[in-house]
Amino acid sequence: MSWAPGRLRAALLLAAVRGPSAIIQCAARRGLSARLAPQEPGMEYQDAVRMLNTLQTNAGYLEQVKRQRGDPQAQLEAMELYLARSGLQVEDLDRLNIIHVTGTKGKGSTCAFTEHILRNYGLKTGFFSSPHLVQVRERIRINGQPISPELFSKHFWHLYHRLEETKDGSSVSMPAYFRFLTLMAFHIFLQEKVDLAVVEVGIGGAYDCTNIIRKPVVCGVSSLGIDHTSLLGDTMEKIAWQKGGIFKRGIPAFTVLQPEGPLAVLRDRAQQISCPLYLCPPLEALEEGGPPLALGLEGEHQRSNAALALQLANCWLQRHHQQTIQELKVSRPGNLWQLPLAPVFQPTSHMRHDQQNFTVTLDQVLLRCFQHQQHWSCLDKEQNSPDIWSPSNPELGGPASLLLASHLPRPCNTSSLVFSCISHALQWISQGRDPVFQPPSPSRNLLTHPMASSGANVLREAAAIHVLVTGSLHLVGGVLKLLEPSLSQ
Repeated sequence: MSWAPGRLRAALLLAAVRGPSAIIQCAARRGLSARLAPQEPGMEYQDAVRMLNTLQTNAGYLEQVKRQRGDPQAQLEAMELYLARSGLQVEDLDRLNIIHVTGTKGKGSTCAFTEHILRNYGLKTGFFSSPHLVQVRERIRINGQPISPELFSKHFWHLYHRLEETKDGSSVSMPAYFRFLTLMAFHIFLQEKVDLAVVEVGIGGAYDCTNIIRKPVVCGVSSLGIDHTSLLGDTMEKIAWQKGGIFKRGIPAFTVLQPEGPLAVLRDRAQQISCPLYLCPPLEALEEGGPPLALGLEGEHQRSNAALALQLANCWLQRHHQQTIQELKVSRPGNLWQLPLAPVFQPTSHMRHDQQNFTVTLDQVLLRCFQHQQHWSCLDKEQNSPDIWSPSNPELGGPASLLLASHLPRPCNTSSLVFSCISHALQWISQGRDPVFQPPSPSRNLLTHPMASSGANVLREAAAIHVLVTGSLHLVGGVLKLLEPSLSQ
């Protein structure tokens, strides 16, 4: 495949959304892979999902990791053993031309940016990420689309039976949930003959099960913060040490601007194993001499993720086509702890892509969430009344605002209502206007709450209702399942 010069101008559009909050407006169907695959009789997709769920919950996996952390290297050795029992060797993963990405904040967005950029070059891409919103198939994608139920079932049962056949008395027959899906993703990407695979680390990096990858093409570290302290450490420096564990000798790695301590740890980790580590220049540097890059997500933090994704994609293209990376080595030194800056280059046309032509998926619906979130923020700032149930200022335009919890610090939050389940909350919010969410009978507890009556009046009179779901992707996924049942099929 030849590569014409001047192709680095493209839109960066996010193919998957990560974050603690999202505003759900169910208005589109997710595009799914339609590929059909042979399927064993009686081994349906839902059967595969149920069996997968019996392996171990995420909470159980975390507890297991905590118990084994005295010998974390054993975790990687166990993963390699599972890989061998599944019929693959570590060396087989080299054929996937992997981009390995870790970080605390933005690693999922960085991976999605990177995958979309390289897919715009006509490359067949694999993408392994976590967690999922509605369907577990979302974690394994081919060309940006979740694999089909048929393909998931085929590979799930093949791997499951293979591990059952190769078990012995000295090993656990089945890996945990996340490990199983990681193995499954490797098998699918190899059999589907992807040109590259973007692999997002699960937890940490050094001892994450994805770190059996020995020869990635390039590695990336997104913004660092405090996470999983019981596993990774209680300081950013300790967490940085874990994240830097994905670095490999002679393999280029890129990171964004970090606080001084964690950045120094990443630098030292890279130097110890002769890993060339580069600091990404800000996105503004890559926009000089051309129009601004159009991102699929709003927010200053997404510009950092996009800058990292551009470097990862650019480096992959250079290395894959055996072009020199001399410009990386001679980049002017950074003034931050002797860490060299990654090169400044002009994005090609395949990194600039008309957002209107972007495939409409559930993910794209979630992109709208952040636009709505900005709208909420504006309404929040201009709302003069402390009564959050009062209608929004009509001069602002748009639907009446509704915030379901007080935004002012109070000793007791009397503006909150507590529901026993998601469906009850949606039934009350819809106030009988949605045929799907019809309450079977009035809730006595809600009727006696002072907020229930005034809030219900606002809801009934609102021209439109937007719901902000925050706190957990699992909660977001639960709401999506109820608003759009077809997503669960």
